[in-house]
Amino acid sequence: MDTLIRKVEEKFMKKDIPDFKAGDTVRVYVKITELKEDPKTRKLVEKTRVQPFEGLVLERRGSGLSETFTVRRVTQGIGVERTFPIHSPFIEKIEVVRRGKVRKAKIFWIREKKGKKAKIKELRK
Repeated sequence: MDTLIRKVEEKFMKKDIPDFKAGDTVRVYVKITELKEDPKTRKLVEKTRVQPFEGLVLERRGSGLSETFTVRRVTQGIGVERTFPIHSPFIEKIEVVRRGKVRKAKIFWIREKKGKKAKIKELRK
């Protein structure tokens, strides 16, 4: 039964996902659909645009089609976290900006840190 589910899920999985983990800084390009009213015809027009969300990966969880990752960004002193399904059709692409050197798979401890203490060392190759 499990192999049958995996075969069905493979059709919907993306192939162009970069290798990233917790501690990496990524830029996620998300498709956003907006409804606007056309002033001339007074009809609702659907408009799609791509908006980047750049931040630190806190975790990756799950496997297969239900795999998700959480990205944290601090804007004007306020932390914003978003959880994205990796294989979502709303994600146009994921770009790794910077590799981080961390020793844990889930770095939730970074939520309490501010300023220089919230910095993660860069992994150099």
